[in-house]
Amino acid sequence: MAGANLDEIRLALEKREFFLVYLPIVSLFDGRCVGAEALIRWRRGAEIVVDACEFIPSTEGTPLSGVITYWVIDTVAAEIGGWLVHNPDALISFNIPPEILGRGGLQYAAVKSGLRSRVRQVILEITERGVPDQLGLDALNSVADTGARVALDDVTLSGANLALLTRCNFDMIKIDRALVAQLTSGDVLPTWLGGLKTLLQTATSLQVIAEGVENAHQAEVLRTAGVQMAQGHHFSAPLPAAAYKRYYAATRGSP
Repeated sequence: MAGANLDEIRLALEKREFFLVYLPIVSLFDGRCVGAEALIRWRRGAEIVVDACEFIPSTEGTPLSGVITYWVIDTVAAEIGGWLVHNPDALISFNIPPEILGRGGLQYAAVKSGLRSRVRQVILEITERGVPDQLGLDALNSVADTGARVALDDVTLSGANLALLTRCNFDMIKIDRALVAQLTSGDVLPTWLGGLKTLLQTATSLQVIAEGVENAHQAEVLRTAGVQMAQGHHFSAPLPAAAYKRYYAATRGSP
């Protein structure tokens, strides 16, 4: 499946084989769900569900990348746009590929479709490689004017990551799951954790989401380090829209 070609992906769009699931984002301080990340999946046949990592890389650098991104945005709007109106504290995030940065796509992602009125609840996620040029940087730094927030995804706290943080107005960073996996019970804490604490002390408005949290030990270490939010199977697997809404309500004591 890793070798899915563009024609197959294009046909899947036409046949409506793609769907979304929502991975809850949870506060490490009180356990309440604060939002979700929208993730695309591909249903191939009756029983095969394909993760994005197995087909999205094939679209990078092509017009299809933007088409899929806009499909995700419009589907989020259709599935939970009305719900976001009634839950104004809930956040929704989705990935923005480099192809649409600085070329009008970021503005679409921030304010178009049914999410326009909920733009302050939107988080646009980009990776380090998703800021390829000055045009992209300028677009990122102008997102604040729309009201949306920008998160740097897959942060490894490397020199390149940290340099990018000084060049862009990021509201959030997402700690890569590979770093979180290093938080094992009984072991000496990894050195990156001290660097993260320092970063949070100097950038007091920066919010941090840890990805791939699998157990209570990891959650507690991250909370102690000052990380505000997390996602991963310790809290919940990705959920269909209806199940996500129920999960959100249950963690917040709502009916």
